[in-house]
Parts: sequence; C-alpha cells; structure tokens
Amino acid sequence: MTELARDARRERPSRLVWSIALPAILTNVATALFGLADMWAIGRLGDPAAQGAVELGAKFMLGLLNVFNFLRTGTVALTAQAAGRGDTSGGETLARAFGAGGAIAAILLLAMPFAIPLGLGLLDAGTAVRAGAAAYVEIRYWGAPLWLANCVLVGWFIGRRRVRTVLVVEVAANAVHIALDLLLVLQFGWGIEGVAAATVLSEGLKLALLAGLAVRLGAAREAGSAFLRRATWQAAPMKALFAMNRDLFARTLLLTGAILIFARSGAQQGPVVLAANGILFQVFMLSTLILDGFENASQVLCGEAAGARDRARFRRLVRANLLWGGVLGLAIAAVYWLAGAQFAASFSTDGAVRAAAARYMPWVALLPVAGFASFVLDGVFVGAGWTRAMLGTMLAAIAIYLALLWIDTGLGNDGLWLAFTLFFVARAVGQALVMPRLVRRDFSGA
Repeated sequence: MTELARDARRERPSRLVWSIALPAILTNVATALFGLADMWAIGRLGDPAAQGAVELGAKFMLGLLNVFNFLRTGTVALTAQAAGRGDTSGGETLARAFGAGGAIAAILLLAMPFAIPLGLGLLDAGTAVRAGAAAYVEIRYWGAPLWLANCVLVGWFIGRRRVRTVLVVEVAANAVHIALDLLLVLQFGWGIEGVAAATVLSEGLKLALLAGLAVRLGAAREAGSAFLRRATWQAAPMKALFAMNRDLFARTLLLTGAILIFARSGAQQGPVVLAANGILFQVFMLSTLILDGFENASQVLCGEAAGARDRARFRRLVRANLLWGGVLGLAIAAVYWLAGAQFAASFSTDGAVRAAAARYMPWVALLPVAGFASFVLDGVFVGAGWTRAMLGTMLAAIAIYLALLWIDTGLGNDGLWLAFTLFFVARAVGQALVMPRLVRRDFSGA
C-alpha cells in the first residue's frame, strides 16, 4: 500500500472531499467571474445586439476550445492514478499533455481563416450580431494556445492535489480580467473588442503565473527530462493517453454541441432572447463551476482509489461526493429561486432583456438540482478511466435532448430550457445504471 493510500485511509471521506472540493469551488467561482464581468460590462452599453454578439462570440470560443478540455481532465486523472500507484512526480504525464497541446494549438492557428466564418455561419448569427461576434472572435482566437497550455498546467496541479495553488492564480488572473473589462470597455470605449482583449490578456497572465510556479516546484525540469526520454513515448502509455483523450474529446464534443445548439436556438428567437439566454447561461455556468468542485474531487480521489485498486475506499468517496454535491445543489437552487431574477436582470440596462432574463430564471434555479449528479459522476468516471462508458451515456443523453428539441412542443424558449434540463438528468441516470457493472469489472480482486 502506498503512503498516499495509507494517509487516505486515516481521513474521513467527507474531509477528503472538501479538502479538494472547497478550493476547487473557489477557483471555479473566480473563473466564472470573467464571463459574468464580460456580460456586465457590455450590458452597461444598453445595446442588446452588442450583448448578443459577445454571447455568440463566447459560445463560438467555447465550442472551439472546450472540446479540448480533455487536456485538463485527462491530465488530472492520469496524474492522480500515477499518485495512487506511488508515482507522485507526474513528469511524463505533463510532457505528453504538453506535446498534445502544442500540436492542437498549431492546427487551430492554421485553421483560423476557415474556422471563424464557418463557426459563425453554423451558429446562424443574424446581421444584427454577426459583425460584432466576428470582431470578438478574431481577437480571442489568438488566445487559444494560451488556453490550451493553461488546461495542461491546471490539470497537473489539481492531479497533485495542489488546488490552492490554482485558486491563487485564478483569483489573481480574474481580478486583472475584471479590471481590464472596466478599463477597456467602459473607460476606453473599446466595446466588444475590449471584452475580447481583456480575456486574452488575462489568459496570458495566468499562463505566466502557472508556468513560474511549475518551474519553482521542479515540474518543468521533470517534464523536460521526460519529454526527451524514449520511454515517455512508448506504445503502452501513449495508447492509454490517446484512448482516454479520444473518449473525452468525443464526449466533450457532444456536450459542446448541445450548448451550441442551445445558443443557436436562442439566436433564432431574436436579439432579446439571445441576450437574455446569454445572461442566464452565465448564471448557470456559475452554478456549474461551483458544483464542478465535486467533479474535481471525484477525479482526484476516485482516480487515486482506482490506481490503488481499493474498492471500499472508492465507494465511500463516490457516496461522499454525491451527498455533498446534492446538498450544495439544493442550496444554490434555493438562492437562485429567491434572488436569481434580480441578479440576472442586473446584467443589462435594456428593459426587454431584463424582463426576459427574469422570466426564464426559474429554469436556471432548477438546473443545480437536476444536474449535480451528472457533474459528480463525470468526475468518478474520468478518475476511474471509464471514459468509453461515459461517452456511451453521453450519446444516449444527446439523443434524448435532440428528440425533445425536434418535437414541436409550442413552448418556445421554455421548451429549449426544458430540453436542456432533461439532458443533464438523462446523463446522470445513464451513468448510475452502468456504474455497478464497471465497479465489479475493475475491482473484482479488491
């Protein structure tokens, strides 16, 4: 038994979960602030088309980059599994992840002249918002390599349980981002371009801080040495890396597709609904990022238990994460139900947008309860390496989501939010159904 496993046995599951979840929650809240700050700053202009343009441009970048979030989640899982086996350096994992990230960055930059018009066309951007969305994307696109590098470093730090380090960096970078929003948008009058520039500059600061800390911890030297070793690139570890990343890529592609379909459906209902849905989506993302603290805890702790093949500990940690994720989901839902409408309305000075945001806020209040289990179980499945099964449950959930959107319910934007809510419920149900079989298979001798 490794020293890490012995330490884990001496701690209560709830304490272990919160030791990772709480700093991860604070980190994710800091991350959410930049999206909220963008919507708030552009909302001060009182222009629904400009606010809709930022919303659509942000969804474009989400669709472009979020499919590569496997660099973060895969690095968390592989680093944690290595720690469970007694290897706490993670140098080889970091080297492989940076190699993959560098290749992806090069491809994205080469595809830039084609990707932007194609993506905006698929989002069905109307003439009132397309020019603004293009201006936003043309600036933010250059930050893609920075974002990819940050995914790798954040995943490595979380996998080594250094979540507080990530928290400090996120708070610093996002404080600068908010200040840049206020300066560039409201003081300099750069509007949409100012929002995009603030994002790129804050990503650059985050990378500089994370890289500096990694060098200080010796990770850069370990990764550099591993990068040059032939053993790092042997078939077995590379096969495991690509198998996990392939499944995570496909799963994230489906999830991102669901979000983009949501944005496109909102865009087809006009600038007011698009702007209102953009505000509400940022409020939803705030709750998602809070609950993702338990996804992070599940990835790390269940990954360590899977690496150590400790079934009893694995089950205790799954239960603890689901329990506390559910408690926090209910608390967020209560806050949103009581004060969410006023909070959402504060992100625009346009009366029609404010009214629409308040009108549909109850759906956002329901989502933390409907979705917490899917977030936690995502972390469990990634940590345990069950990415193929997770992909299968995502396929089933996306089929249900598309079927609900295809059926003409006559509910308009309410129907859109209903389908989006049931999408998360379907994901959790599918994962709960297949997990017992996976536990029996992988912990049969434990």
